[in-house]
Amino acid sequence: MTLSSGTTVAVADRETTPQIGDRITDKLPPPDDIAVCDWIGPEAFEHWTELRNWIEEFYPGVFAPDWLYGGKKRGWSLRYKKTKAFCTLLPEYRMFSAVVVLGRAEREKFEERRYVWRPHLVKLYDQAKTYIDGKWLTVAISSEDDLHDVTELLTMKRPPRAQG
Repeated sequence: MTLSSGTTVAVADRETTPQIGDRITDKLPPPDDIAVCDWIGPEAFEHWTELRNWIEEFYPGVFAPDWLYGGKKRGWSLRYKKTKAFCTLLPEYRMFSAVVVLGRAEREKFEERRYVWRPHLVKLYDQAKTYIDGKWLTVAISSEDDLHDVTELLTMKRPPRAQG
């Protein structure tokens, strides 16, 4: 599939029209903003840009976002990491998700605030599998509320630098 940016995008394991949630799986090159916007759509791209700008504003100079290629099944993702992972953004067809790994300390903080979080986020948290490095929470971002949930999780995970 060729996007309006001229970027060709392979769809994992099929030569048909992409389906909601499909990843960008062409190995080269990493997607640029035009390719991401074409793939996830203009509305999702607004949220994508808002989250990226929020990270840059509240964590200036902390993270150098890094495109990772996870193979034909997982495709491209944009990881924010210093010494440990902060979050990973997944551009998916007509949507995008953010993955936030909550270690033991973050899970304790989440549980302390369990009844403050939106029920949808608590359900995602409860359903997420816990691995040795933590609970991998994948939040689809399709509204300002979803975006707010993710920024709250990230703030809980790592307090922002003091502004000013």
